[in-house]
Amino acid sequence: MPRLVDHEVRRRQITDAVRRVIVDGGLEAVTFHTVAAEAGISIRLVQYYFGTKNEFLLATHRSVMQDTGARFTQRWSALGADATPREAIRAVLTELLPLDEQRREEAIVLGAFGTAAITGRSVTAEETFVAPDALVAILTDHLRRVRRPDGSGPRAPELDAELVLMTIGGLAQAMLQGYSTTQAGLELLDHLLGYVLGTPTSEVDSTRPASD
Repeated sequence: MPRLVDHEVRRRQITDAVRRVIVDGGLEAVTFHTVAAEAGISIRLVQYYFGTKNEFLLATHRSVMQDTGARFTQRWSALGADATPREAIRAVLTELLPLDEQRREEAIVLGAFGTAAITGRSVTAEETFVAPDALVAILTDHLRRVRRPDGSGPRAPELDAELVLMTIGGLAQAMLQGYSTTQAGLELLDHLLGYVLGTPTSEVDSTRPASD
């Protein structure tokens, strides 16, 4: 009796292999041959699931964002319904920083896609905009719930959301390069939230554990 193949599992096997190839050698190292070798399958099988290199690259980008989104959901569930906007926003942003091996890998992969979009190689910027646009929408929604001590809220929550997301992207790359440590990165994140949310610096919590 022929063995049934879970096609989604196979596709994930391939996109996971693409991630590892990118981490080891950058986006330029990704070919049908290197991906097939990393996944331990034939080139023909990779071509069966993804007809072009662009297809498996974009599928890999989506898989990274789906994993990140799943962690967002877990973090929000753990926070509970009474979570403050600051707690919810911090939960989102810490998932974008390379605080453990999985998030480090994802940050390297996303950084490689960003470089490729700038240079116009392999993928275009527009093909990777869906995820950051969705993150801006999530952050904007939480920022609109913020109320400062005087009762006011952010005057431009969408612009604040874009600024925060771009800043975190730069911070993630600095941490990857060793320019910023994990602890310093979390302190900078909390300092940024203090500015955006109107929290005095002395009240910003920078003592949370590095694995947060």
